[in-house]
Amino acid sequence: MIDKHASHYFENDAALIAAMLEGDSTAFEAAVALYHPRMVTIAKAIIGEAFAEEIAQDAWISAIRSLSEFAGRSSLNTWLIQITANAAKTRLRREKRQVSLDENWQKSETDDRFDHSGHWQEPVAQWELETPEAILANSELSDIISQTFDQLPPQQQAVLSLYDLEGESMTEICNILDISASNARVLLHRARSAIQQKIAQYQDND
Repeated sequence: MIDKHASHYFENDAALIAAMLEGDSTAFEAAVALYHPRMVTIAKAIIGEAFAEEIAQDAWISAIRSLSEFAGRSSLNTWLIQITANAAKTRLRREKRQVSLDENWQKSETDDRFDHSGHWQEPVAQWELETPEAILANSELSDIISQTFDQLPPQQQAVLSLYDLEGESMTEICNILDISASNARVLLHRARSAIQQKIAQYQDND
């Protein structure tokens, strides 16, 4: 889906892609504005901040070269995320860097939080709010949420973005980030909890 800022020019993915294939510079600018931050988030979660921007730029080059072959079986956003993830994983292997996506949580989480199948004993924290739209309608609170999101570890940003904002399944998220289901649930729980805490603080002071 194209967000409200770009919808003035392009109604949906198909219109945006058609314009890009015609060489419309406005379409390319809209696509970058819409999807580049998400691509950087995914790259950062896989390979780290130092290479994230470069990976996202490489992903754009690959995407533009392959745009005419895009079949539309997934959304443009999902397609770009997959290209970015693949580019990051390829670069990670080439750099031979030993990056563990689990290292930020394994030391502090104890096994008694999970059952024998690796699922949470207690469910992942859920949003205790009216609607995301109601939250974002408050500009001050929206800024607080954005700032909190930017301060989350890269893996938490990626899982929260993919699951709550993009609507990806846990299975797909695990495939994109090369993490286990239990890790993904931990990361989502932590990200939601951090943002909920900031929202609660704001509401208490309101």
